[in-house]
Amino acid sequence: MAKNVSFAAPLLPLVHVVAVGRNGVIGGEDGLLWRLPSDLKRFKAITMGKPMLMGRKTFATIGKPLPGRETIVLTRDAGFAAPGVVAACDLDTAVALASERGRAMGAPEIIVAGGGELYRQTLARAVRLDVTEVDLAPEGEATYPAVDPAQWREVSRTPHPRGEKDDASFTVVVYERR
Repeated sequence: MAKNVSFAAPLLPLVHVVAVGRNGVIGGEDGLLWRLPSDLKRFKAITMGKPMLMGRKTFATIGKPLPGRETIVLTRDAGFAAPGVVAACDLDTAVALASERGRAMGAPEIIVAGGGELYRQTLARAVRLDVTEVDLAPEGEATYPAVDPAQWREVSRTPHPRGEKDDASFTVVVYERR
């Protein structure tokens, strides 16, 4: 567990990568609420070689670190440990660790990969939002905060029809901070 980490180098920018249902839901007790292999390929491509910051519950739904990415888990549990991940008990330490790992990897940014609480805690620090709008409205406990057009400018919108193995069609929307 990292403690009292202090880094002199500037922090890397934070980028949210999230899939959101029409109703703002991003997950439930069992994790993801849909299967979108087409979007998972895109997720892998945009996160590969970058540090990924996620909450403990999100990590638990994945169950292991994703290959080719550094995983930093934010948790209140000071005793949390998992093979292949770095854990931190506070957001500033987690972001500093992710920045250190990202610089070592040559990454330009940190990917914030969930869950809902971590997205809310980091929204004010994020520079870009990469949002997959899923054409479903499932029930779930985890939600994504509303994107405020006064704070965010839409820079691209790409519709994706439902793929052969996808549960739904989806649209990828990228926002940059105003």
